[in-house]
Amino acid sequence: MSDLKAQAVPGGIGFFEKWLSVWVALAIAAGVALGTVFPAIFDALSRFEFASVNLVVAVLVWAMVYPMMVNVDLAGLTRVGERPKGLVITLVVNWLIKPFTMAGLAVLFFEVVFARFIDPADATQYIAGLIILGAAPCTAMVFVWSQLTRGDPNYTLVQVAANDVIMIVAFAPIVAILLGVTDIAVPWETLLLSVGLYVLLPLTAGWLTRRHLMAGRARVEGEARVEAFTAQVKPVSVIGLIATVVILFGFQGETILNRPGVIAMIAVPLLIQSYGIFAIAYLAAWAWKTPYNVAAPCALIGTSNFFELAVAVAISLFGLNSGAALATVVGVLVEVPVMLSLVALANRTQRFFPGETRP
Repeated sequence: MSDLKAQAVPGGIGFFEKWLSVWVALAIAAGVALGTVFPAIFDALSRFEFASVNLVVAVLVWAMVYPMMVNVDLAGLTRVGERPKGLVITLVVNWLIKPFTMAGLAVLFFEVVFARFIDPADATQYIAGLIILGAAPCTAMVFVWSQLTRGDPNYTLVQVAANDVIMIVAFAPIVAILLGVTDIAVPWETLLLSVGLYVLLPLTAGWLTRRHLMAGRARVEGEARVEAFTAQVKPVSVIGLIATVVILFGFQGETILNRPGVIAMIAVPLLIQSYGIFAIAYLAAWAWKTPYNVAAPCALIGTSNFFELAVAVAISLFGLNSGAALATVVGVLVEVPVMLSLVALANRTQRFFPGETRP
């Protein structure tokens, strides 16, 4: 492990991150293979859940997020308001643009482009699933993408927190409007438990760790200890990501192999949506001269989705084996490869943005 950590590449990206796309590709293949060969194992793992949140995945996500939370300086959060640009872009994209573009693309592809290949009833289900997915902005994985683009951890936390608060009051009405119904049963236990597991718990652990490392030392010395500690535990984040990918794809291994055509069709509007939303947010940040360490996470937050919530809502509304549930699951399959490609794009275009700023 020490040899791997020593092999750093320019810009602070280490061996694991440099080849992350390779590890994820291997993890996807391994997950599909294992899920097909050993379905009973993954069926057993899928039963470890509460309020539709899989506890095994939750532990792995926690392992991903905790090292990043150590970098969060809670004292600096009060000054994030001095730099409102990234937060404004995030909220506008997530709540005024993204749900509606996803709905438009879903209707376009499943009522027009793919209409002759799919039964109308199935098409309606896929549209519903994509709408639910588009209205659920990401929570936990954002911290992974932020770290990989060297984003400001304090600012990322504020963006995620703001989204979580808005999601509590806006998610159900937006989905209800776009689905054309009046009563959406949002699984509040899933929403609140996910926020607690993926944000509040690792944030608390990170704050306690940071406080311990900084105790009794000058700020410069304390920050150096924090950086040294996070460098040591950084591989844990990547290992957590790889293990999460294996499990998620293992859960869906048989579905991927049995229905490749349908999955490919669902993936098309998702891919267009993901790259399109990223382009809107990233170009807006560039035009507004937003610093890179805020601009990159800001664009990635809008692109990523809160798939745990989306899957839970789709199942509660339409059933476990519904087309809507399948569409949200395809969102999980598409997201990791797409987000890694956008992380690479962001890192390559960093020079076009103003330099790093911190509160």
